[in-house]
Amino acid sequence: MAESPSEVVVRGNVAGFTQEITAGPHRIFSDEPKEAGGENAGASPYELLTAALGACTSMTIGMYARRKKWPLASVNIWLRHLKVHADDCADCESKDVALDRVERDIELIGNLTAEQRAKLVEIADKCPLHRTITRGIEIKTRLL
Repeated sequence: MAESPSEVVVRGNVAGFTQEITAGPHRIFSDEPKEAGGENAGASPYELLTAALGACTSMTIGMYARRKKWPLASVNIWLRHLKVHADDCADCESKDVALDRVERDIELIGNLTAEQRAKLVEIADKCPLHRTITRGIEIKTRLL
């Protein structure tokens, strides 16, 4: 199958977990940590997911601040992916249910007012990837 410029291609050797990822002209690697049976040759899939969310959030905040001509100098974002126990799960077959949670801490560097900071934190939830993740994703799989 031919690769398109917007397509991400992942190639893996079944002998381990290391994956080579090609996104346009960019090449990165994903793997599992050694304690999970990997070689730690790249970020884990959940690390890549949270990194993508962090990058999109930072880009969205930066773009909004530039359009408003606000004095935002830089954005730092820390993200953590967690599996948390679902205390109230009415539709769950098992009472021992874990839900995925991403915790995101945002640091805004610049001479911003409290109102500008509050608006930029609000804008963080409007990044396209945040919306895609929270809306849900339909994945269609085909065998080639």
